[in-house]
Amino acid sequence: MKASVPTLQLALLTVLTMIAFAANSVFCRLAMQQAKMDPASFTAIRIISGAIVLSALLLHQRVFIRVSISENWPNALALFVYAAGFSFAYVELQTGIGALILFCSVQLTMIGWGLMKGETLAVRQWIGLATAIAGLGYLCIGGQQIPNALAVSLMALAGGAWGVYSILGKLSRHPLHQTGANFILAIPLTLTLYLAQFVIADRPLPETEGIAWAVLSGGLASGLGYALWYQILPHLASYRAATIQLSVPVIAAIAGALFLNEIITVKLVIASCAILGGIFLVLKKAP
Repeated sequence: MKASVPTLQLALLTVLTMIAFAANSVFCRLAMQQAKMDPASFTAIRIISGAIVLSALLLHQRVFIRVSISENWPNALALFVYAAGFSFAYVELQTGIGALILFCSVQLTMIGWGLMKGETLAVRQWIGLATAIAGLGYLCIGGQQIPNALAVSLMALAGGAWGVYSILGKLSRHPLHQTGANFILAIPLTLTLYLAQFVIADRPLPETEGIAWAVLSGGLASGLGYALWYQILPHLASYRAATIQLSVPVIAAIAGALFLNEIITVKLVIASCAILGGIFLVLKKAP
């Protein structure tokens, strides 16, 4: 039986975790925009930093990570596709738009998986799903401020991969241990991407500022953020856990405006309301 957590403590941990998730977008944009870092380097350093922090957390608990290629490779591949797509997409996308597309794709992937497994949606939920898709279409089509199509596709791919990663993670009895193993197994994939980019594009080595943002993303926002998330997940109903994550694009957009001087446009606000409101209707527990 899980031990109870005081309501205030649970709320504070939840807010801190959502800030950590949003910080991934901010750190990536800071590395790309201010430090001119290449996405392959950012991905490799982020994954390696996350693996080190998660390994340290588990060793502190006197748990040694056992990596099984046969067991962990699908999760590690999904993690790699998410991290790489995320980094390459943020070369072009603003912080808030990227986070919105990412989390919309995550939820749509998980909802789609549920439908494939035989789950059914009420009329209210179908309306919500249609509203979310329409909002995403409005964001990406028409007008003068259309996001880069390739970047949108890469972020949608990243969200789909994270949705798959989350679905696979639900099968784990020891999620933190498996996450550490997944990060370790994803390191060769990210290093291969890193080396391939330098062979093809002859990129310069990343600067200290970019490395610092990537380490913060991997070690702090990803490693410690995931550790916090796994600590509070047992105390949240599934629909609440999914709904709470809808706050991340809002936090990311505000942080992008504060730290990167990005503009929160009327179009982004309208699309955000449609997408997040629609997904909320899908996830909202029936009375």
